[in-house]
Amino acid sequence: MSPEWSNASSDLLVAIDRDSDEPLRSQLERQVREAIRTGRLRVGERLPPSRELAGALGLSRGLVQDAYAQLLAEGYLVARVGSGTRVAAGACPPPSPPPPPSRPAGRSPLLADFRWGVPDLGAFPLSDWLWAVREAARGMPVAELDYGDPRGSAVLREVVAGYARRIRAAAADPEHTVICSGYAQGLSLALGALARTGVRRVAYEDPGSPASVRAAAAAAGLEAVPVPVDEQGVDVAALAATGARAVVVTPAHQWPTGVVLGPERRLALIAWAAAVDGVVVEDDYDAEFRYDREPVGALQGLAADRVVSISTVSKSLAPALRIGWVLCPPALTQALVSVKHVSDRGSPVLDQLALARLMESGRFDRHLRRMRAAYAARRAALLAALAEHAPDVTVTGLAAGFHAVAHLPETADEQALVTAARARSVGLYGMSTCRTSQATAPPRLVLGFGNVGERAVTAGIAAIGDLLTGRDPARSGGPRPGNRCAAPRPGPR
Repeated sequence: MSPEWSNASSDLLVAIDRDSDEPLRSQLERQVREAIRTGRLRVGERLPPSRELAGALGLSRGLVQDAYAQLLAEGYLVARVGSGTRVAAGACPPPSPPPPPSRPAGRSPLLADFRWGVPDLGAFPLSDWLWAVREAARGMPVAELDYGDPRGSAVLREVVAGYARRIRAAAADPEHTVICSGYAQGLSLALGALARTGVRRVAYEDPGSPASVRAAAAAAGLEAVPVPVDEQGVDVAALAATGARAVVVTPAHQWPTGVVLGPERRLALIAWAAAVDGVVVEDDYDAEFRYDREPVGALQGLAADRVVSISTVSKSLAPALRIGWVLCPPALTQALVSVKHVSDRGSPVLDQLALARLMESGRFDRHLRRMRAAYAARRAALLAALAEHAPDVTVTGLAAGFHAVAHLPETADEQALVTAARARSVGLYGMSTCRTSQATAPPRLVLGFGNVGERAVTAGIAAIGDLLTGRDPARSGGPRPGNRCAAPRPGPR
């Protein structure tokens, strides 16, 4: 399909060489023919009016009209009153059809995909977002269209700082808040700023997100070292032995184990940072979605001078928005802003203003309440399905967020189970990818249910229940008779 340029004329790139022996009209005709033959101009695409093209090329209008007339006579162009001069049908080869979407051989759509880290994409509040964009655009000062402050819109910084104080008990100051393009950039900014202040080694939780932390650390010129996690969170004694002066942690809901950093560990971690003149980088992961206990405040609220806290709307709204914010220690703000300025000079302003409007209006909080209820229902469906089809499997990490950890029998082969489940159209993911060593023992599954409806959760677990109980996946061709899917229950998709 050729582009339609409304009623305005499209420009046409034509190079006229006045030093050539070829006549100017001949040059114009030849180049338009070549553009049509090669597909640069497609069937139905409109050429500029003769007056405008003549002015742009410094030619007489009569010369351009004569060239158009010749091409009309040759069948390259067609002219209609009120429609302008366009490329005629059949004048150029049809475009190559796009290749069919690729799908691995033998792979059918999944019955249930327990991929972690993805919210319910279908529940994105599109009408509220469009309303917020319109409201933001309507009241946006012209000055906001300039490059502006690399920290981001002052309006959004004020709003998210207030939100962090209200919801996360953070010591947030708009002057020391930087808007970023999601967690990945926030982490890169933080590590880049730390490198500028002399930090050379950063620690990270293990299991955790080794690939992302290592990549960001390498880009900043830092060495990254793992620190073990136990049932109380990151092991501060082990951290002290690494010689690191920075550590990346997920205290509210540790990724992927789901444990909450205990009160004693929180105080010990802050004391460690003060002792080594270091910084804690807090990924405030899954803080909005808690079920079995009251929300835990941000670590940043305990020591604003020692904690860089990174939050985003990737889980609360959608990853594609690419909006987050960094609460900076005052001593680190200028270095982090300098890295942000070099990186991209600032995040898109209209999206920032729209998010601010969404949050100020109460629509953001309303969306979060809806999603808490939806995720709680899926969580309950997951527990019920596991209790029915794999009662011996222990499940942890369900106090918050939208993923759980399934503890498999010690003899289970994590990778073989994942492969066998895929053959039954169920997507499973092992914890081995979250470990620095990628060890598959002890065998664990990280079951994400954010983007899986209740009925799919129930059906998916029913289809693989026998695999989870420890039977040899290579010899399990299908579910046992007692593990057949129950009738689908009503609920979200």
